[in-house]
Amino acid sequence: MARPIWYVNLLKKAFPNIKFIAKLTRIPFLGKIFDLAMFEGDDIIYLPQDKVIPVNKEVQKEADMVLPSQVIEYFIEKANYHWIMNFCICRDSMQCKDYPINLGCMFLGEAVLGINPQLGRRISKKEALEHLERCREAGLVHMVGRNKLDASWLGVKPGNKLLSICNCCPCCCLWRIAPVINPKIGQKIKKMPGVNVKVTEKCIGCGTCTRGICFVDAIKLVNKRAVISKECRGCGRCVDVCPQKAIELTIDDKLFIKKSIKRIESLVDVT
Repeated sequence: MARPIWYVNLLKKAFPNIKFIAKLTRIPFLGKIFDLAMFEGDDIIYLPQDKVIPVNKEVQKEADMVLPSQVIEYFIEKANYHWIMNFCICRDSMQCKDYPINLGCMFLGEAVLGINPQLGRRISKKEALEHLERCREAGLVHMVGRNKLDASWLGVKPGNKLLSICNCCPCCCLWRIAPVINPKIGQKIKKMPGVNVKVTEKCIGCGTCTRGICFVDAIKLVNKRAVISKECRGCGRCVDVCPQKAIELTIDDKLFIKKSIKRIESLVDVT
């Protein structure tokens, strides 16, 4: 059953306390309940920003480049049902001042037919691709996959017919809870296959990359040098903001697009 507006407004009021709620999942009994109720079967991938992907100098045409956003474009083309929200519930709840609140999530699949029409609208494939481009231009990072939490708060079924495409900012993203949530749940949010982010010798320890840039607080200064922890999800924002160009993102798996698509298709049917 589609969620009424009062229910969504209640969620918005609770959202600023999300880190406190996430900490409760570290209590063994509560962790299992949260996992089963909100995250069971989840598999979500952070996509690196297209603009930070190294470009092979031999590639002459942009159309020949293999970019992370092509994962989403594949599902947009395949899907029979497309939906965009009128707002981002995370940014709206946090009253975000740095990124557009109106650039909300996109959902694909038959389950979108059950979403409350007051929350958004169905769109064409062309409109979906345009929305994707606007989000990239605004500096937002895409996450894509099966997210039981979305099916739950939207009140739609079946969960395997709903593909979530979040367009996240680092200040308000739900998954800023990753460092404090039960690790079993946090591990459901992953890097793309083959993505590696490393700090090079160019680093001078300016700290720019540590100031609210990382979604999961995976980068810190240690002995006046940036250090990236295993919590990194490979979004590439630190690469983009580094004034010294001292952080590199590489992909050592040529099949990273196909593997990502295959993994998502095994969980979600968008037709």
